[in-house]
Amino acid sequence: MTQDEIIEMAREAGFEIDCCSLDWHKRITAFANLVAAKKQERIIEVVERLGTWAHITEVVAEIRGEA
Repeated sequence: MTQDEIIEMAREAGFEIDCCSLDWHKRITAFANLVAAKKQERIIEVVERLGTWAHITEVVAEIRGEA
């Protein structure tokens, strides 16, 4: 996710954005990373429930960064 995408999502969510504030960028980027990590975990949970086929476990390992 790019910084521009994060800023656009924040605008769509109604955040007032001070693009000159470095602290704002750090906080919104940290928030976006937390959301992305949570979404990734949810995807992993669903994929793991699909079964234990070799290709699925390889995908899970790749998503987790273990491959």
